[in-house]
Amino acid sequence: MNILLIDDEHSLRKSLRLALETMGHRVTEANDSAQAQEFVGHLLFDVVLLDLRLGQENGLDVLPALLRLAPGLAVVAITAYATIESAVEAMRRGAIDYLPKPFTPAQIRLVLDRVAKLRRLQTHVEELEEQVRSIVPEADLQTRVPSMQQALALAFKAAPTEATILLRGESGTGKGVLARAIHARSPRALGPFVTVNCPSLSAELLETELFGHVRGAFTGAVQDTVGKAAAAEGGTLFLDEIGDLPLALQPKLLRLLQEKRYERVGETETRTCDVRIIAATNHDLEAAVARGAFREDLFYRLNVIELILPPLRERREDILPLAEHLLQFFARQAGKAATGFTEEARVALLRHPWPGNVRELRNAVERGLILSAGPEVGLSDLPAQVGAAAPRSTMEVGNAVTLEQLEAEHIRRLLAVAPTMEEAAALLGIDPSTLYRKRKRYGL
Repeated sequence: MNILLIDDEHSLRKSLRLALETMGHRVTEANDSAQAQEFVGHLLFDVVLLDLRLGQENGLDVLPALLRLAPGLAVVAITAYATIESAVEAMRRGAIDYLPKPFTPAQIRLVLDRVAKLRRLQTHVEELEEQVRSIVPEADLQTRVPSMQQALALAFKAAPTEATILLRGESGTGKGVLARAIHARSPRALGPFVTVNCPSLSAELLETELFGHVRGAFTGAVQDTVGKAAAAEGGTLFLDEIGDLPLALQPKLLRLLQEKRYERVGETETRTCDVRIIAATNHDLEAAVARGAFREDLFYRLNVIELILPPLRERREDILPLAEHLLQFFARQAGKAATGFTEEARVALLRHPWPGNVRELRNAVERGLILSAGPEVGLSDLPAQVGAAAPRSTMEVGNAVTLEQLEAEHIRRLLAVAPTMEEAAALLGIDPSTLYRKRKRYGL
């Protein structure tokens, strides 16, 4: 494991480091809170051994600061002044274990074994959660909309090739879902699918995450690390929100695309990697190129196969089928019986503009299922912003509304229940082209 040892006593750090390295662990030392926070802010650790007395500093005050920098970090409190009160307080502030000094190598080994077991369990839980989450996205690719059907057809036609693919669309339209679907349909399906979230880190940290670094490359680089390019060997490297990639890093990505070559940070040795790259963005890359924020040559190299995913507001025919499928999925998860949505809820789902796209729809349906008291999800079960889009009873015969408004509402409700546009047109007694014009006129 990668271990950060925080103690102000040099002799203790030296002896403990020797013991830990003998056990096969990698150790980074810090003698005060400032140095410790610097390391935690830039490097990944499996466990931190934190002395509760750091000179004039109280280790209990340092603990929350470390957890803010790295949520979920495993911190073991160590102290020569062990009391029940300090142990309880350390646990309350987020420590996972407490070790009084002096301790033997066998005791520290036992504590680290518990940490390793806990991390394995957490990783297993995360993998299971990812498997559960992955059941839904495939359903998100169901569509009746020609533009979406064309995008999916092109995606699956390109999937068996090595072509670089650029996915474009608003946030929440399913770019990550489609990237995984392309990977699953490619010859690389048995290889890893590795995601790099481009806006999440500074240029320096992003370069390290993408390409890795060697020991001594910068302060705190105490061992070699492989980057995600190497981790994706034989599989797919998904660059999410590529439009936010720092300009300084773009030439190195271009080289990776063109030559499959790169260097780790702090290293002159050139490495090669066998990866297929899929990128996604919700930015206007042409505009970014025009203002000098994105390299033109990189844009053209990424844009070999371009797929544009339409927003959900332009996929009205898909809203209810998607909602119904998601409802059944969440019903199975929750062990609840769900037959569908009330008519009011269906109208609201159709009228809402869905600025968050499929992601927002998924969250709304999950909330509706949780709050519903019966087998149907009603308008009051949906988020307030969704329900606000639906009128209550103004569109009824005899109310003060125009014939045009009544026609629009009648068409809207019929579209909500008809399986296809053709069947809706037949029920209305008009041809599909007339129905299309009326939908366009009424903004349905």
